[in-house]
Amino acid sequence: MTRVRSGPPLLTAADYRHSAERTAEPDVWDFIEGGAEDERTLAANLRAFDRVRLRPRMLAGVPDADTSVSLFGTRYATPIGVAPTAYHRLVDPEGEVATARGAGAAGALFVVGMFASRTIEDVAGASTSGLWLQLYWLRRRDVMRALAERAERSGYGALMLTVDVPRMGRRWRDMRNGFAIGGGVAAVNIDPAVMASAHERDAGRSAIAKHTADAFDPTLTWSDLAWLRSCTRLPLVLKGILTAEDAVLAAEHGADAIVVSNHGGRQLDGAVASLDALTEVADAVGDRLPVLFDGGVRRGADALAALALGARMVLLGRPPLWGLAAGGADGVAGVLRAVTGELEHAMVLSGRPALDALDRSLVRTGGV
Repeated sequence: MTRVRSGPPLLTAADYRHSAERTAEPDVWDFIEGGAEDERTLAANLRAFDRVRLRPRMLAGVPDADTSVSLFGTRYATPIGVAPTAYHRLVDPEGEVATARGAGAAGALFVVGMFASRTIEDVAGASTSGLWLQLYWLRRRDVMRALAERAERSGYGALMLTVDVPRMGRRWRDMRNGFAIGGGVAAVNIDPAVMASAHERDAGRSAIAKHTADAFDPTLTWSDLAWLRSCTRLPLVLKGILTAEDAVLAAEHGADAIVVSNHGGRQLDGAVASLDALTEVADAVGDRLPVLFDGGVRRGADALAALALGARMVLLGRPPLWGLAAGGADGVAGVLRAVTGELEHAMVLSGRPALDALDRSLVRTGGV
């Protein structure tokens, strides 16, 4: 629980959101909160959980529940992790270092974004729980290789390749704001020449989209993954899978895990909600590799539904940034603990003592 100034205690992720909105710059807030085009997929991610109804079992003798989970040899106190997002110094001076401390205090995984505003070594030095590094596929493969090698040397546990950005989704909010990365914030792990266009403000354009067009390689195919696997010994996780077909291809091409995700509604507007894709993907891969999930989780009951439908771990994108903006490292920990506490509470009320007791019999979808 975090208190900000003299206000009421912050008990839920929504509380942190309200506090964060008061502190963030308007264009930064739009960058965090916005989705692609008319934001239909952003809204669909949230609505999908509104259709879920839980089927609790009674007289199960469950006084408390174990939320711990293991992945790639690391045990976490919670299945609620921090999804990769960029430029944390936009909302807190310590940036990803504070996020790492908060995630560590909650015993949670933190997936550090490629465009982090603190060095991956500094983030590793601040972490007391597991770290993974997220990558996009750049035209400059030497930059990708160098980051992967640095991550392995610094003790990161996996690489997460985001595969749903052959080009940036059109984000009307950022375009209207002429959004660019400023205020001394930068992606400090990458050659400044590669990042230059992300800082060039132009009315009616998003500098982030311009940078993506300049730097990302849209010709990536499944066969290219072998090159990235050759760069390090780290497990490779693919983020952005929404169909059974791609889930099978991921397994066939050596992915060690996949993340069901539509990029928080920030890429293809009109794409399927992440929750609506989860069972299809989980059924396609079975026990061959772990399935993680992100998209629209705002409370513990949302996480419970995703875990019951086949996710091993649930990643939060916007909520940790709300916590960071509201209260730094303590705010990040507060958000993660709040959602984990709600999850544990819902597990007890559902008669489920541990995560491996969650299955589809707990969930009914389709509304009341």
